[in-house]
Amino acid sequence: MDETYIKVRGKWTYLYRAVDRDGQTLDFMLSERRDLAAARRFFKQAIAANGVPDRVVNDKSGANLAGLTAVNVILKFTGTGRLVTIRQVKYLNNILE
Repeated sequence: MDETYIKVRGKWTYLYRAVDRDGQTLDFMLSERRDLAAARRFFKQAIAANGVPDRVVNDKSGANLAGLTAVNVILKFTGTGRLVTIRQVKYLNNILE
């Protein structure tokens, strides 16, 4: 997953995207902010639509790490039995870029 800053209808906004290992888009979301609340909202939306992934690879964004950690806490308490492995490698998510 990754986020980027783009202009939509003349207004700058963040585009959050999740892709699978083949580069196919799984989910996306536009947000005014790049913070914990936006990252958590995106991960909850993506998981609801596509299921819990084995792992998520992202760059070293602190907001994304905090969002995934919050989602893992929710998954732990709901008893799904599966947590998301978080891999933070700056250039490993180049399939998005």
